[in-house]
Amino acid sequence: MASLRDIKNRINSTKKTRQITKAMQMVSAAKLNRAQEKAQSYEVYAKKMREVVGNIAQAGSDTSHPMLEERPVKKTGYILMTSDTGLAGGYNSSLLRDMMKTINERHASEDEYAIIVLGRIGRDLLRTRKQPIIQEMVEVPDQPTFNDVSGLAKSSVEMFADGVFDELYIWYNHFVSPMTQRVTEQKLLPLASVNEGDEKSSSSLYEFEPSEQQILEAVLPRYAESLIYGALLDAKASEFGARMTAMSAATDNASALIDELTLSYNRARQAAITQEITEIVGGAAALE
Repeated sequence: MASLRDIKNRINSTKKTRQITKAMQMVSAAKLNRAQEKAQSYEVYAKKMREVVGNIAQAGSDTSHPMLEERPVKKTGYILMTSDTGLAGGYNSSLLRDMMKTINERHASEDEYAIIVLGRIGRDLLRTRKQPIIQEMVEVPDQPTFNDVSGLAKSSVEMFADGVFDELYIWYNHFVSPMTQRVTEQKLLPLASVNEGDEKSSSSLYEFEPSEQQILEAVLPRYAESLIYGALLDAKASEFGARMTAMSAATDNASALIDELTLSYNRARQAAITQEITEIVGGAAALE
């Protein structure tokens, strides 16, 4: 049985752990609020960008662009968005597990795909599994700006345009609520979705200068890059939500453990006092 000193030390160490997890929970909650605000602000821009691109693509049969056209798939690119640090529950593990399962089902050889990874957790695991990483980015800011990821986004789009791969997917955790993050696969390129007409009902009318084709060539790469940035904002909100939830659960578990240890300490202390009283009474009786 543990001594009173051992139980007391465990109580103190658990209290210190609870202070840390509680602080991390509060920090994650504050970061989550900022990340949600940023993601919501971006969505307004993304919606208008989608509308404009859709209108240009539908403006006439003369407009075309390689980024809008399906082509035979010889190689597939995957952009994976993970976190740089842990303590976020199953945020990274579920994402990596689902993506690797999908890759193994789709591809018979590593020559058929390449991975672009954001986040230290994903990079380290993919390196351990000797996966074909062609580009990586670590130490992603908690509140990233477009400039923070513009280089990676631009090179990813250029690799598709140059034929390094023939389709490109983004894998990330979509934010549903602080307690729920959904593993999401989004097809980024080719941009077939802009021709599917989800914006056909828009009553907006546009006049294009100098021409639809020239504007399309300038706007489409920027639009694809903005989709990568938007997915990153969503992933960051999910990360902070997952970490806040994980730290909340850890704080609750620490509190429950402290209560249990305190009860054990009081029982052990009571037993020790009772034993001392018994010994005193026994000694007094022996002297009579």
